Amino acid sequence: MRKNLVLTLILATCALRAVAQEPKAYWSFDAIENRQTKEAVSGRSDPLEGFFETAPGVKGAGLRLDGFTACLKTAGANRIVTGREITVEAWISLGEYPWNWCPILTAESDEVKGYRLMVGPLGQASLECAIGNQWIACTTGRDALPLRTWIHVAGVYRADSGLTLYLNGEPAAAQAVKGAITFAPRAGYVLGMVARPEKPSDIHRTNGTLAAYYGLDGIMDEVKVYDAALPAERIKAGFAAVKPGAPDIAPRKLPAVDFNPGRFGAFTTKLKYYPGWDNLWPVDQDPDIVVCFKDSPVRFVFWRGTRYSPAWVSENGNWMTDQSVETWQKPGDPNPQGCFEHMQDRHCRFSHVRIIENTPARVVVHWRYAPVSAYDTTWNVDPKTGWELWIDEYYFIYPDASAIRKVSWKKGTLGDTFQLQETLALLHPGQAVSDLLEKDYVTVADYSGRMGGSSHVENPNTPPYGPFSWDATQPFTIQQYQFKSKNKPFIFFEPGNKMSLRYESLASYGRASGCNHFPVGQARCDGRTTLTSDKPSHCSSFPISHPVMHEVGDREFWYALYGMNPLPLQDLVEFGKSWSASPAPVFAPGAPATGAYDRSERCYKIENGSGRPGRIDIALPGSAAAPVVNPALYIKNWNGEGARVLVNGQEAGGAKIAALAKLEGTDLVVFLPMKSASRVEIRILPR
Repeated sequence: MRKNLVLTLILATCALRAVAQEPKAYWSFDAIENRQTKEAVSGRSDPLEGFFETAPGVKGAGLRLDGFTACLKTAGANRIVTGREITVEAWISLGEYPWNWCPILTAESDEVKGYRLMVGPLGQASLECAIGNQWIACTTGRDALPLRTWIHVAGVYRADSGLTLYLNGEPAAAQAVKGAITFAPRAGYVLGMVARPEKPSDIHRTNGTLAAYYGLDGIMDEVKVYDAALPAERIKAGFAAVKPGAPDIAPRKLPAVDFNPGRFGAFTTKLKYYPGWDNLWPVDQDPDIVVCFKDSPVRFVFWRGTRYSPAWVSENGNWMTDQSVETWQKPGDPNPQGCFEHMQDRHCRFSHVRIIENTPARVVVHWRYAPVSAYDTTWNVDPKTGWELWIDEYYFIYPDASAIRKVSWKKGTLGDTFQLQETLALLHPGQAVSDLLEKDYVTVADYSGRMGGSSHVENPNTPPYGPFSWDATQPFTIQQYQFKSKNKPFIFFEPGNKMSLRYESLASYGRASGCNHFPVGQARCDGRTTLTSDKPSHCSSFPISHPVMHEVGDREFWYALYGMNPLPLQDLVEFGKSWSASPAPVFAPGAPATGAYDRSERCYKIENGSGRPGRIDIALPGSAAAPVVNPALYIKNWNGEGARVLVNGQEAGGAKIAALAKLEGTDLVVFLPMKSASRVEIRILPR
């Protein structure tokens, strides 16, 4: 009898303990209606905010969060689970890490009251509680939460012993502490998003960074809160009982531009990154521009994700872009806001792109932008007119996968603190620098053939490599980035260019490095150090050039020749000489045509004085010092429907010829794929 009584008491105790270990709050996300989902224990419907979707979870449906807008906030009062023991558990799978610490679930108030289960910006997990007037955290190391993988996260609090964090059923961190949680019952629960605006982690300049809302990017499922400390064996068994499939989160890459229209030209399109990011943009069809080349797999891309700063994309999807005109306030400014540049214009409010010309012989694209700060403040605003600094960049693009970049602004609007150019190689998510670049990552030269370059080395800040100094410039005029691609990006600058070179750390070569506030990033900051490869980054931003500046009328400008091709550097030097030292055209005496070479458009600008189509003869006295490589001609006032072109008396094979209708008349554009170090005779005839 006594034995039976004892057994009955034991069974009753176990039953009570089992009841006590049932969740007091539970969101399964299996049913979402009218942007609400039920919390299973109370039966209350809680509102969902932002752009969310259902996705396959570990059991039934899960909640896909976009990382920008989506979250759950509990409705009604007195919803917070309290007690001297608390367990919070959830299944999550992340597409990328949050910009800073972000809750899976939080019930806290300003880190003074409450508790929360968190995800960190480097893949950490943490259980955090307000105990004894302190904010106590139990935190794993970085990379504890791999991307695109279902992870069971459970945090356990015991007032008499402390905090324990479990990942996939195993203890991952512990923090000994005694004391009761100071709860924040009026705060309510927030799932998947920070409770208040926060700044990103690892920022460069506090004044150039604003706090903002952000959330988890991924899928959440089976979120439960208990007023009991689940034992380790219960957590392990709970994890083992669930056998989730692979989460529906694809690896991310910058937009694939793999279509091939089979001809040279500019095409409007709508490039896509991933649905959560794409959904942010209130744009209709065709906001982006892609230039394709008939005889090359290279693409030249003007995309919102780079704020329209154009990018050269190689045959295997490696991206190279360039910095805009950048300026910044002087020390002591009473209202410091950090850098002013196109990279800060996350919504492209001040950045626009349009096609000016689109012919088989030449494409011209215009990119116009105002450098802005993270506060969306423009630079150098005139207090009388309200006008500020605006930059006009024209890209004169030719069929040989090269383009003149001409950058201009109204005289007097730039000021005297600025940077005009900075090379920006882009890393896809998951890519290390060593996946993109050779260890000797850039080669430089001048037009006489003198060469140099920069590499990843052990101690870049010590001799003979450093320390780096902005004053130590070199007169190189050519740079070629050593992409692990057949086609490599290059830039030709004018003679007189000054180039700042810097060696990079070998320690950064095998990982993602640089900064990841750009491209695509929506965080309002002007610099965030890349410490993990979850997001796209720009890296290896040297050389930085100080190009020759020009002034005509009320405009100031500079220009350079950009492109991407498989040529070795020695051949690039010859190509560069054909632009920087192009032979002057020779016209027959008394001919109606006159003109000169325009380096800022990489073409011979010719005026047809007769105003009607007729024979035009042009001689280009090519030489070893001034070779003729793929010359282009722009004939104003041709006023004909087309033309024939002869080179040295023969029909020009492969010539691209286009009549270009203008308001004032019809011009003619000619591109000749050829190479010569001797005199070239060109004859243009009407059809």
